Amino acid sequence: MKKLEGLGQALSFLCYNKNMQESFFFYDLETSGLKAKEDRIMQFAGQRTTLELEPIGEPVNILVKITDDALPSPCAINVTGITPQQTLRDGISEAEFCKYITEEIFTPKTCALGFNTVRFDDEFMRATLWRNFYDPYEWEWKDGRSRWDILDVVRMTRALRPEEINWPIRPDGKPTNRLELLTSENGLSHEHAHDALSDVYATIAVAKMIKDKQPDLFNFLFKIRGKKEVVKYVNLENPVPFVYTSGRYANEFNKTTVAFPIAPSRNGNLLVYDLRYNLEEILDNESFYPVVKELCLNKCPAVAPLSVLEKHDGWEKIGLTPEIVTKNLEILHQRPDFIERMRTENEERPEFPEAPEPEQAIYDGFLNDQDRIKVEAVRNANKNKLADFHPEFDDNRLPELLLHYKGRNFPETLSEPEMEKWENFRRARLQKQVPRFLAELENIEDDFIKEELKLYLESLA
Repeated sequence: MKKLEGLGQALSFLCYNKNMQESFFFYDLETSGLKAKEDRIMQFAGQRTTLELEPIGEPVNILVKITDDALPSPCAINVTGITPQQTLRDGISEAEFCKYITEEIFTPKTCALGFNTVRFDDEFMRATLWRNFYDPYEWEWKDGRSRWDILDVVRMTRALRPEEINWPIRPDGKPTNRLELLTSENGLSHEHAHDALSDVYATIAVAKMIKDKQPDLFNFLFKIRGKKEVVKYVNLENPVPFVYTSGRYANEFNKTTVAFPIAPSRNGNLLVYDLRYNLEEILDNESFYPVVKELCLNKCPAVAPLSVLEKHDGWEKIGLTPEIVTKNLEILHQRPDFIERMRTENEERPEFPEAPEPEQAIYDGFLNDQDRIKVEAVRNANKNKLADFHPEFDDNRLPELLLHYKGRNFPETLSEPEMEKWENFRRARLQKQVPRFLAELENIEDDFIKEELKLYLESLA
């Protein structure tokens, strides 16, 4: 794998984008673990397409060097087959990676999307950009950029418009929407599951299938992917029942129900009530989740008006009737005390504990204008300038983050006192990860991967 395979893709896109036409960029990551704030991106792959899903240019397929303050999860490596040694040999640094994706990939009017990217891959992108002194959000909204997620499109299609598509079932008889099973059931190419580029091609194929079989639903969900469009259907100013597909709902009805907005939640989100349930019948149960759940307006939720249920036996498909919804809504309206209780309990949820390191404090606040200028100067500084660059930040997360940024990407720029601080941090971080690493390693049966991970641990020690 070449270090920057697919750079020609960017040049092709520049020609396509002379008139600032919108495009999709399908992408997928393979990572060193499941925790975005702690683990690392090891492979990034993607393909740009038109909004009609025709490819633009060549695919992108990059390995990213794992940083020497991180131990990968042996279970994750066993799935992907990408060893730390491979990333160090063939990959680029995180600093190089962030520069490339912000300048060449997530360009203006690009919609970044994939299969479960909103809840997984996008989180890794933000965490990686943050610790490398890039704005963690601009890549997904500024200059006409946006994001979307094909997984919830798949879920809603299965629930409401499943015709002409083969839907996989698990051995226990329950429905599943795993990408490799979707492609297999429908004769779509997917040669290497859990390889980022193969998963990208598979996601594009599934998107094409849905767009071809159910274009109205596909185009509607694309149109309302942004927060401003979602609030037209889900809001507290004019609350009405709406169709809602979410991974938090039961498989029995293909993750879909009719919900109703009842109260504000944190960060501008909403609490919604599942109108499948009669409130009087469940009040004795002190656990109301997922009867009441948070709907995140900026995470491309799959919502639709009730009118989508009027066709194709929609009500029957999700196991509801207009009468049940009307009755349960009336009961809900009669219990303002319950709604107030939900609102209050949500407000009183404990705050997240203080982050143990600045890399994990990504959501602790936005940078002010002065710090944003200094952050830009950091990422634009070459090695010589970085060695003597000590800006006075207002945000107390940034001085330590700068030390770690230099240690991971440009260790030769550290003074002796800085190197000592960095090594102390790095060793302490690794020591916390070793017990989990060794416990997982015991269960790895692939001798090659097991030996490579042992050698990698020894090299860090």
